Amino acid sequence: MEELDNQLDLLHKGYKALSSKLLGWFETLISMLPNFFLAILVLIVFYFLAKAIKVGINRALSRWVDNTNILDLATQVIFYVIMIVGTFVALGVLNLDKTVTSLLAGAGVIGLALSFAFQDLATNFISGIFIAVQKPLQIGDLIQTNDYIGYVKKIGLRAIDIENFDGQYVIIPSKEVFQNPLLNYNRLNNRRVNVPVGVSYGDDIEVVEKLLYETIRDLDITKNDFSDVRIDFDGFGDSSVNFIVRFWINRCDQPSYHKAYTRAGIAIKKAFDANDITIPFPIRTLDFGIKGGEKLNQQLAILEILDRIEKKNH
Repeated sequence: MEELDNQLDLLHKGYKALSSKLLGWFETLISMLPNFFLAILVLIVFYFLAKAIKVGINRALSRWVDNTNILDLATQVIFYVIMIVGTFVALGVLNLDKTVTSLLAGAGVIGLALSFAFQDLATNFISGIFIAVQKPLQIGDLIQTNDYIGYVKKIGLRAIDIENFDGQYVIIPSKEVFQNPLLNYNRLNNRRVNVPVGVSYGDDIEVVEKLLYETIRDLDITKNDFSDVRIDFDGFGDSSVNFIVRFWINRCDQPSYHKAYTRAGIAIKKAFDANDITIPFPIRTLDFGIKGGEKLNQQLAILEILDRIEKKNH
């Protein structure tokens, strides 16, 4: 009986402690109900405020930025920043200041860890933002960067997509495009074509220069300003005197460039044939002596003697 009384006494004490605890929690909940509803009201106000600011900033930025990716990213970041501020304010209303401090400290540590883990990804996003704002390229531009050349198909925050001349789809990270030289053929309406030409040493180079100039000038693919046609000396080759024919065309796309290059080459070949100008083949001189100057028949005679000696030995 005494043991039973002790157990009942313990149960009674536990019940009283639990009841006291639950009653204290209930009283705290009742006392915090106004703050709780106020915190919910704060979150609702900040939500609609964030939505309104998001719409307003989207309209304002759309006047200067036509990249939808940038607009979406900027408005989403602003929306979430405002909501985070609203969450901290709501926690402050609930007198959870220590919780706010802990969350801020944790967010700082997590942000530092993520910055190291996603460093390349963040660099690509930042580079994509700068590219979208500065606009060094547009959809459809012919560009050359990082040893790739092709037409821009998509400008994203993480990467730039191009299609090369072989019909291959190439995805280049934004930081590689932003941090390396970028050649945009569409920035100007003109493009220069350079055609290397070689003639024999027996031809009159002044006649060749004049003939090249007149041939290119008469082509309808060149600009109307004939002063842009240049015939530049490019050195003495192994078997030819070399020139570079330079002229401009009014188009910058690659098909027009190849068409102009081909037509210029055909016209130059026809002009040379009509005026007996020689485009020489590469010439090679075979030297059979260490010091040079030995004739081929002497080398053959030595080889014949050596062959006879070898036959006698056998």
